[in-house]
Amino acid sequence: MAPNVLGRALVTAKWLSEAVRAGRVGTSLRVLDASWYPPQKRNARQEFKERHIPGASFFDIEECRDQSSPYDFMLPSESHFADYVGHLGVSNDTHVVVYDGDELGTFYAPRAWWMFRAFGHKEVSVLNGGFKNWVKEGHPVTAEVSQPAPAVFKAKLNTTLLKTFEEMMQNVGSLRFQVVDSRPEGRFRGTELDQGNGGLESGHIPGAVNIPFHSFLTETGHEKSIEEIQQIFREKKVDLSKPLTATCRKGVTACHIALAAYLCGKRDVAVYDGSWSEWFHRAPPHYKVSELKRNKA
Repeated sequence: MAPNVLGRALVTAKWLSEAVRAGRVGTSLRVLDASWYPPQKRNARQEFKERHIPGASFFDIEECRDQSSPYDFMLPSESHFADYVGHLGVSNDTHVVVYDGDELGTFYAPRAWWMFRAFGHKEVSVLNGGFKNWVKEGHPVTAEVSQPAPAVFKAKLNTTLLKTFEEMMQNVGSLRFQVVDSRPEGRFRGTELDQGNGGLESGHIPGAVNIPFHSFLTETGHEKSIEEIQQIFREKKVDLSKPLTATCRKGVTACHIALAAYLCGKRDVAVYDGSWSEWFHRAPPHYKVSELKRNKA
């Protein structure tokens, strides 16, 4: 598929390292580290200060969110997003490359990729293989923190890429769109405890199909081939020619579903931003499917 048709959803470490070495990181190309880890495990901002891709800025998903929401990583307002990325030197004409340092290769970067797209930005890419493979392949790293000149970014929310709780509730009855849940199988089925905070039990939205997000990653942490991704969707009977919404625990790994579908040519996958964190707290009991509850009954 021609890159100019789909936009560069993925860029290779080789491509980015050549851009870094050629001094192209600047107003037309910005690199953002979108890492996030549970605070008790790793400190993303501290790790960024110690080493990152030369010219990169830190995209703090804790800051760039709706901080008034009871749910973890809900989208911020248009003005909040515009101000935040503008201060990182991103304008509407900037090609943005996002990556993270997760041991899987990629974890939070697709969320940042989707956020930019949700606010109308088309030129945004995920670094294939993430920082882990960047380092493994011997590309340059630095502890020098760059200070990009602020830019003007105008954000316009594309509501077709976003689903609300109310729309998800309506869909349980109408089945107007397919729903794919990217969490691990045990949490989807309700047989595995949710280790996070918030008193969440595990389970899923009625009618949802489960494709754990790591299914789309190779053992090295790169995105699988388009043919392999298409086969994964086919095996789960997900029709990429029809409307599709992705969900997970808090709207992060769902973005892996959106990215995988995008690579296959489907550009309009919506993400249920509140995901299971919101659904569990707001949906009526009979709209929460769990094998554990069924087995106890």
